[in-house]
Amino acid sequence: MLKQDNNLKPRELYLNQLIAFQDTEPVKVVTGIRRCGKSSLLKLMRKHLLDNGIQQDQIIAMNFESMEYRSMDVQAFYEYVKGKVLPDKKMYLFFDELQRLDRWEDAVNSFRVDFDCDIYITGSNAYLLSSEYSTYLAGRYVEIKMLPLSFKEFLDFHGYDVRDYKTPTGELKKRAYDSSGEMVLWEDLLEAFVHYGGMPGIADVGLEQDKALALLDGIYSTIVVRDILEREKRRGQRQITDPVLLRKIILFLADNIGNTTSLNSISNTLVSEKMLEDRFKQGKPAIQTIASYVGALQEAYMFYEIKRFDVKGKAELKTLSKYYIADTGLRNYLLGYRDVDTGHIIENIVYFELLRRGFDVAVGKVGDKEIDFIATKDDLKIYYQVTDDFTAESTRERELAPFMAVRDNYEKVVLAMNTNSTASIEGIKIVRLIDFLLE
Repeated sequence: MLKQDNNLKPRELYLNQLIAFQDTEPVKVVTGIRRCGKSSLLKLMRKHLLDNGIQQDQIIAMNFESMEYRSMDVQAFYEYVKGKVLPDKKMYLFFDELQRLDRWEDAVNSFRVDFDCDIYITGSNAYLLSSEYSTYLAGRYVEIKMLPLSFKEFLDFHGYDVRDYKTPTGELKKRAYDSSGEMVLWEDLLEAFVHYGGMPGIADVGLEQDKALALLDGIYSTIVVRDILEREKRRGQRQITDPVLLRKIILFLADNIGNTTSLNSISNTLVSEKMLEDRFKQGKPAIQTIASYVGALQEAYMFYEIKRFDVKGKAELKTLSKYYIADTGLRNYLLGYRDVDTGHIIENIVYFELLRRGFDVAVGKVGDKEIDFIATKDDLKIYYQVTDDFTAESTRERELAPFMAVRDNYEKVVLAMNTNSTASIEGIKIVRLIDFLLE
């Protein structure tokens, strides 16, 4: 029975992707960091089906976080679903956090072969789509990559209303109002988004520091324990065995979002700053060990790696990547809120906004200069520089210099949190960060 939830907020970006693949052969796999809204998305999809004529008994929904299914093995899983399948009717199968069940891919593959069904699954670890699973389905799945709330979604989830208005000069702008009808400054709303992050559960507890931190603590603990440490046990490889080292690496990456980073620099910094325990005094953890831990954090969708691209040489550079954290609220939970990191924090926000919009993103290298982001999608390419303040002459020169070194005709954009002008400079667009996030 579908549990009714009248408080579900729409996530149209992702729901529309699921609807587009409804009743097609590929298994729909929704991936993303723990608690980013994957389970709610499946509920929204089930509601869509019911609203469009699908009967309740055609839907089978199982959440493997529930104790109801915790002791189930793959054969029992298959038999349970088989017992609920209706003859001569199309079935819609929804499985949450399926990576908790060993050999689940055997059952899913059998469902595809044995029944007339449409399958939707979620997972909080990229191991769900490992080579083993890919072999079983041989490309017969489509991945929906889900992220925490965008700024626009954050406003909606927290009850802010965005309205257009026309200035006396005829320019169309936007204003935000709270639930009581009071106008709210964009600066305050963006600060709240940076501070609390985009985990949907924050909307349930409200924008209160203690409650938000308690929720984020639970999310963090679940990521570390269930999606990394427990997953390693089930995987049987036991590469991630030291929770203390894992936390140190998490803190390092959280503290260095937007900085060029190598596995060597992580190891060296942890040793030099005495962030490791006594057992490493005779040496430092091997680079392979650091790589395993960083890889596990990426598989849990907590950190994303972005590669550097040589614009003139037109080649990906193999060294010195950057890392961004999936949610700024998690970063503030780990490190405490610090307004001195504004530049890298808004870079973090822009990076994930570009991912939401379907871009592949790289850092651009032009000689000794750097372009914050090269965003590509099909035949579209856009260069972005991101800055907190574009009012000082020295800042303008620094941000524009990498663009001046690129002699192609692709669009070039400066995204500025503070700017006293949005007039283009030598063909380079100057755009307020708020306007970009509200597009």
